[in-house]
Amino acid sequence: MTQIAYHISDDLLDAYKLGSLPHPFAVVVATHLSLCDTCRARLEAEDVLGGVMLESLEGVALSADARAQVMAALDRSAPLRPVGPSGIFPAPLMQALDGQPPRWRMLGGGIRQQVISADKEGSLRLLYIPPGKAVPEHGHGGLELTLVLQGSFSDSAGRFKRGDVETADAATDHQPVADPGQPCICLAATDATLRFRSFLPRLLQPLFRI
Repeated sequence: MTQIAYHISDDLLDAYKLGSLPHPFAVVVATHLSLCDTCRARLEAEDVLGGVMLESLEGVALSADARAQVMAALDRSAPLRPVGPSGIFPAPLMQALDGQPPRWRMLGGGIRQQVISADKEGSLRLLYIPPGKAVPEHGHGGLELTLVLQGSFSDSAGRFKRGDVETADAATDHQPVADPGQPCICLAATDATLRFRSFLPRLLQPLFRI
């Protein structure tokens, strides 16, 4: 198993656990958890601690129809069709892809992407970067999580391999470069547009929804 060096931060893991993380970031975190024993153990340990704390609290009486209301709400919920992993793509990502393989769109220079979702919460996309190719240098208007699924890439923050997550924010300027070997395939979530340094990427930004 690949040794994972870069993990999800505690604040993002807490937000994921509470269900308050926007959907694009929640998919990245869930996908990372499916690959990372360390972060999964952290989450499970916190769940156990929370259960112990709940057991120490005094019970509160519920209304007579509370159970009926909960069961009715569950009945109204549309069940998710279970989707398993496929190749390098873990189950949480395949769920976001509706069980279908990626539908790549060329960005230039051999780099491809699929926008999985894009709304007011942010965007979720897959990126395919050939070995030795670089993403144009850019900064960030907000938060970006990038999870490596295949191959690796390097930038000023280090080298990121399968299972690693790079966390970038408004203070981050970088130019990820895919390492030699396999093409680098990443899952990335952002909540703001990127700030490209060169003219052509800025010109094409609206077209490619980056």
